[in-house]
Amino acid sequence: MLHRLRYRIEAALVLVCYGVLKVMPLDMASALGGFVARVLGPRIGLSNRARRNMRRFMPELGEAGIEKAVVEMWDNLGRLAAEYPHLDDIRIDGAAPRVEIVGHEHVRAAQAAGRPAIFYGAHLANWELGAMLTTRFGTPLHVIYREANNRYVEALFRSRRSRTAGGMIPKGKKGARMAIDALRKGEWLGMLLDQKMNDGMPVPFFGVDAMTAPALATLALRFNCAVLGARLERLGGARFRIEIQPPLELPNSGDRTVDQFAIMRTVNAEIERWVRARPGQWLWLHRRWPDA
Repeated sequence: MLHRLRYRIEAALVLVCYGVLKVMPLDMASALGGFVARVLGPRIGLSNRARRNMRRFMPELGEAGIEKAVVEMWDNLGRLAAEYPHLDDIRIDGAAPRVEIVGHEHVRAAQAAGRPAIFYGAHLANWELGAMLTTRFGTPLHVIYREANNRYVEALFRSRRSRTAGGMIPKGKKGARMAIDALRKGEWLGMLLDQKMNDGMPVPFFGVDAMTAPALATLALRFNCAVLGARLERLGGARFRIEIQPPLELPNSGDRTVDQFAIMRTVNAEIERWVRARPGQWLWLHRRWPDA
């Protein structure tokens, strides 16, 4: 009973904030969210996890660089949250597009070959925008995601995400069946692959084994998918770039476990490269490593 009341209070607060941000112009809302987050975020205890992770895995930043990256991380998170009510205003076309897409040719080649595709990404910039690939290329992209614990907040999130994505697939057994059905139809999946897993397989990430979900590799090998990285980058304010990477070459050693590991090692290495390029835009708050 108490947790249900807490969930309703949380949902009410989210809805109020959502409404206030919605009536603001996009750029104003984004700037406000960034300002509040970068002022408050670095002062809370959770930020110490980000500092520890950076000291361990990017010591070359130095203390001043780490602190700068922590502030940038919170600025990005605040902007992302404030941009959520404005997802429909962040356009990839029209007179004033806010999202630049690089690497169209890799997507078109997969379409021309009639191959289903899996796009992988990470918690960089405004990661909700990857679903815009549906709008640009016409093929439905179904995003695999973790449902919010609060079912009232989840309903709000789903209503917004459904406007930019081909479909929403929750993690779990039911989601696995939905993902398989989509690939059988020649449609696309989108996955964020930089979160901690309690199971999966240990794969190097920043030189340390991190439990990594092998679902991408399993599905890619089963359906001969084009596997393309989609790197999101915030260019400034509420303006972005999505860079589509060339498709991976799928290994075929005859040993499915070996091939899965090879694919996920390549994917983790690519995501690490993105993070190193823009450390202030990645979510360092994850417990990505077993001892983080």
